[in-house]
Amino acid sequence: MTAKGVKSSPDPYCDSHVHTRFCGHASGEMEEYVRAAIRQGLKKIVFLEHMEEGIESSYKTWLSEEDFDLYFTEGDRLRKLYGSRIEIGLGVECGYNPMCADTLRSRLAKRRWDRIGISCHYLTLEGVAQHLNMFSRQAGHVELACRFDPELLLDRYFRALHQAVRQLPGTFVCHLDAALRHVPGAVLKAGHYQAIDELLQAIKDQGMAIEVNASGIPIRGEPFPNRRILSMVRDYGIPLVLGSDAHKPAEVARHFSEISRFIP
Repeated sequence: MTAKGVKSSPDPYCDSHVHTRFCGHASGEMEEYVRAAIRQGLKKIVFLEHMEEGIESSYKTWLSEEDFDLYFTEGDRLRKLYGSRIEIGLGVECGYNPMCADTLRSRLAKRRWDRIGISCHYLTLEGVAQHLNMFSRQAGHVELACRFDPELLLDRYFRALHQAVRQLPGTFVCHLDAALRHVPGAVLKAGHYQAIDELLQAIKDQGMAIEVNASGIPIRGEPFPNRRILSMVRDYGIPLVLGSDAHKPAEVARHFSEISRFIP
């Protein structure tokens, strides 16, 4: 298993975070995304499909091993077809579940990934059978988050992400402060920023990068992470990568022309 390095500053000609229909909550074939990237003048596109393990949810938003087999087969075909026009990376967005860290490491080790994005989408809640999806806009998840106190859930989220960085072989951390983005009143407090500071130290120690995720711009007027965190990232000297988090071909490289004004 290999995860290639990243540049020390975000490359505006590389979209490092693109999903496809394989994940179950995006639309469009891989080839449509490649062609969209070419139209946008990109030099590289990196698919970053979801891997989760041990998650209880009525709505599956990740790939099985059989799905990943198809994903790699199609990616290899597209590399042969479009390789002279654009570089195509096949990566994974690995969601952390502390109960399944060994299994996740084992699955990651079975394949040669171009990038490994680290994230944490789900938390267990006492007395609730299914996991809370902290990134969902669905009313049920938003209501659960409100009932269990968004401030405490964000504490748990950053602690889990810190563990993930220490335990998983990642290339970069995805959308660092995007958890509970659809939950009213979920704001970062002083204690959260202290946890983020400790998380950034771990990211630095592990030689990882931070993603500047442009999907935050239409949601809140700035990317994930926010300006304050990006200033902290700068002070740590942590490299940045740029991702659209596209879930349809038209979203490839979205808002890339605006990103520079958010980066200190």
